[in-house]
Amino acid sequence: MSKVWVLQHIHCETLGTIADALGAEGISAEYVRTFKGEKVPDEMGGGAGLIIMGGPMGVYEQDRNPFLRQEILLLEQAMKEEKPVLGICLGSQLVATALGAKVTKGRKKEIGWYPVTLTETATGDRLWKGVEPSFTAYHWHGDVFELPRGAEPLASSALTPCQAFRYGKNAYGFLFHMEVTEEIIEEMVQTFADELQKENVDGRQIVRRAGDYLPRLQSIGKLVFQRWASLVKTLPISSS
Repeated sequence: MSKVWVLQHIHCETLGTIADALGAEGISAEYVRTFKGEKVPDEMGGGAGLIIMGGPMGVYEQDRNPFLRQEILLLEQAMKEEKPVLGICLGSQLVATALGAKVTKGRKKEIGWYPVTLTETATGDRLWKGVEPSFTAYHWHGDVFELPRGAEPLASSALTPCQAFRYGKNAYGFLFHMEVTEEIIEEMVQTFADELQKENVDGRQIVRRAGDYLPRLQSIGKLVFQRWASLVKTLPISSS
């Protein structure tokens, strides 16, 4: 059975619906929970792919969170070996960092439900082809990144020019969230209640609006994540 490493930075940001896509392809997920002090692998080893989830820290806070340095090293190895990589939110910022792009604080935090628009490149992308050109996604980020050199832009929003990108054949970064469930959204609203208050964002409205936008978002995510999982299946299983 193929296995992918999953780097998790906080209890409430799990694989969500990505787990369904992996399970459908017979791929197992081995979590590394850095918020519990678990060590990031020194090498990909038998991992056929790498998924890096979101989290409240910034990639520029490596002194405070030294595990981020090891994650970047693991990312660099995975991409060098052309193994499938998927970065979600903070994960996408780490992928961008590993590719030499700058990650900085955005003009304003993007939290809640906002439209994203796919680029022309996305129409021919193996993960995104056939997806409607604009849809409302779930966001929770304050940092943004420039498009990494050599990467292809896949999506943008009104506030954030680079919302998604692909590097090479198999490495993807998505700043927005498609993996979320109602439970994950509710837990994030509770976990980050102080941040919501500081930003004057109504968490209850975020939860209520999930009924309007989540079903379609999950449908898109199901297709995209299944296609990413299929990339893992195309690679031979390492015996290391």
